[in-house]
Amino acid sequence: MSVNVLYKTSAQATGGRDGHAATLDGALDVKLTTPKELGGGGGAGNNPEQLFAAGYAACFIGAMKFVASQGGPKVPADATVTSTVGIGPRSEGGFGLDVELAVSLPGVAKADAEALVAKAHQVCPYSNATRGNVDVRLTVV
Repeated sequence: MSVNVLYKTSAQATGGRDGHAATLDGALDVKLTTPKELGGGGGAGNNPEQLFAAGYAACFIGAMKFVASQGGPKVPADATVTSTVGIGPRSEGGFGLDVELAVSLPGVAKADAEALVAKAHQVCPYSNATRGNVDVRLTVV
């Protein structure tokens, strides 16, 4: 599969989960800390799962807006996507992710909202990247 790349960004991390990450253009700059649940000290900072959850939620709203522009129901200004990302050991070895997207589309009929979410899941780049690799559950709330 080829991709007609329209935008690129680069980020660099040092120190792993207890380090630092920043985009090379300086737009994002975060201290990284390992959550206590994964054996770290917790504390101030972010972790890769938080960054992934925020990115997926924002991207999914963009995917819904794209679908709406192709004739789907309008995405209300107060629409939200709550992305919950879990991490843990896989039965096959190594670690894996688990994702739930809870989508709120106030004022959109439930059947229309569910159809919009299903179509967005087919075009969202995060959904395409995780498909077949990560369990992603979608709910309209």
